[in-house]
Amino acid sequence: MPTRHESISKFLSLVLRHQPGAVGLTLDESGWVSVDELLRAFATHGKPLTRADFDDIVARSDKRRFALSPDRSMVRANQGHSVQIDLALLATLPPNVLFHGTVERYLPAIRVQGLVKGQRHHVHLSASRELAIIVGKRRGEPYVLEIDARGMVASGLVFYRSENDVWLTDHVPARFLIDALLLTENQVTRFRPIAHRLGPRWSAQRADLVSKPIQSRDEPG
Repeated sequence: MPTRHESISKFLSLVLRHQPGAVGLTLDESGWVSVDELLRAFATHGKPLTRADFDDIVARSDKRRFALSPDRSMVRANQGHSVQIDLALLATLPPNVLFHGTVERYLPAIRVQGLVKGQRHHVHLSASRELAIIVGKRRGEPYVLEIDARGMVASGLVFYRSENDVWLTDHVPARFLIDALLLTENQVTRFRPIAHRLGPRWSAQRADLVSKPIQSRDEPG
């Protein structure tokens, strides 16, 4: 069962990314809202939160989901919005390879569509395999997809980087998925090439694979 800290953190993400109206708030055009207004709104809607607890949630958020203004009077989510806001991000040259954590049930659609942003503003990618593992583990046994970011840039696709170092792009076409890693019990099984092997019953019998130990870490609480 989630702790109160985890529950409030998830609710804060919901409010700042998707449903500010759930507590009667309105985000400004860049996604910011007054911390004092937010705390009053939480209290009014049965989720009282002290400023000290709020600061602790922001500081301990895995992936640094939240940002405070320099004077700490305003807060916003760093990325992941479905409400219409402008984060004013600048196009940035990414590393040659980026990563995306997912689970098996999404692989058939990814094989056909690539990675799509859905209701979010962007597809979210990680700079390291370890961060992608954390993302994938939230939904089950993690598959980590390796993305040919260099090839995407050469094809004219644009990347942005959020304040908490999440890489963002509008779409990852399937042809730029260069590898997939199935992580189980500190072991990585590599399947390639993803464009031809990926499917709902992807197994070792249908792929060339290499297994080796990896260094992983548990998802922060």
